Amino acid sequence: MTPSSNIEKTEVKSKKTVRHNYLFAVGRRKTSIARIRLFKSGNGQILVNGKDYKQYFPQLLYQNMVVAPLKKVGQLNAVNLSIKINGGGAHGQAEAARHGISRVLLKIDKNFRQTLKPLGFLKRDPRMKERKKPGLKRARRAPQWQKR
Repeated sequence: MTPSSNIEKTEVKSKKTVRHNYLFAVGRRKTSIARIRLFKSGNGQILVNGKDYKQYFPQLLYQNMVVAPLKKVGQLNAVNLSIKINGGGAHGQAEAARHGISRVLLKIDKNFRQTLKPLGFLKRDPRMKERKKPGLKRARRAPQWQKR
């Protein structure tokens, strides 16, 4: 045996760091979850589940809801967004996207909080559909009472 074989080799394990070129945030509303990726160098492109947001949300109300935080802080044409949404309906998905976009904008600049907080865009709306209870027709609707 050689003396070098008796010496234990110590391997230095370094943490694997993954650097992305985007900022990430999650927005929620009812049962909808929106995962937002914001790319700083962009031209205003917003993709929702691989489609343009105007195609994904054909109603103007929902389109305005999604871009509202970007318009309020003046970042509409400065960043690109990639949004993955699942669960819920169209209204809940649009509000989840708005919540997530507002949260990711704070990572760019903390001063955006002054603009977004009074509008309610940073608040996670906790209202959910109440579950149906046994013995009732709906969450609270009891069967009609009968005297005989």
